[in-house]
Amino acid sequence: MADAGRTKKKTETPRSPVGRKGVLDVAARLFRDQGYGSVSLRKIADAAGIKAGSIYYHFGSKDEIVEAILDEGIWAVHEKMRRAVAEQADTAGAPVILRAAISAHLRALLDVSDYSSANVRIFGQVPQSVRDANLPARRAYETEWDDLLARLQKKGELRADVDVRRFRLMLIGALNATLEWFDPSRGDAEALASAYADVFLNGMLE
Repeated sequence: MADAGRTKKKTETPRSPVGRKGVLDVAARLFRDQGYGSVSLRKIADAAGIKAGSIYYHFGSKDEIVEAILDEGIWAVHEKMRRAVAEQADTAGAPVILRAAISAHLRALLDVSDYSSANVRIFGQVPQSVRDANLPARRAYETEWDDLLARLQKKGELRADVDVRRFRLMLIGALNATLEWFDPSRGDAEALASAYADVFLNGMLE
C-alpha cells in the first residue's frame, strides 16, 4: 500500500534531449524538402526522435518554429554575403566584388544552409503574419545589396542608368530560383555562381 503521506510527483513530459537548435535543424530540413503544408509538429518530432510534447518546451506552435527558421535563413545568407564582400581587397573592382557576393548567396542556398533553402522555398506558402514577422530580416538583406550596388554606381563601376532596386530584384530572384532545378550531381554551386556572374556582368550577346 502506498504511503499516504508521500507526495505524488507530477507527471511531466521529459525535456527534449535534442534541444531548441536540434528541433530547428530538423524542421528546416523538412520544410526545405517538403514545403510548409506537408510538415506538422508530429512529423518534426518523429524526425528528431522525440515526443511531440517535447517541442513545446521550446516553441509554442509550428508557426513559431517557421518564424525562427525564416529569420535564421535570411541571416545565414546575409552574413555569408557580407563577409564575402568585406574580404575583398580595397582595390577590388565591381566584377570581383559582385562575383564574390553572387557566389556567397548561391553557396548559402545550395551547399551550406537548410535554413536559407527553406526560407526561399516556403516563404510564399506561410501565413501572412509569419511573412510579416520575417520582413525586418529580409529588408536588411535587401538593403545590404542596394547599398553595395549604389556604392559601385557612385564610383562609376556600375552604369548610371541601372535601377539598383530592379537589378537587385532580378539578380536575387534568379539566384533563388536555382533551388527548383539545380542538381548537385551535375555540377557545383561555385561553377553555377561563375556562370550567373558572367551573364549578369557581361551580358549574353557577342
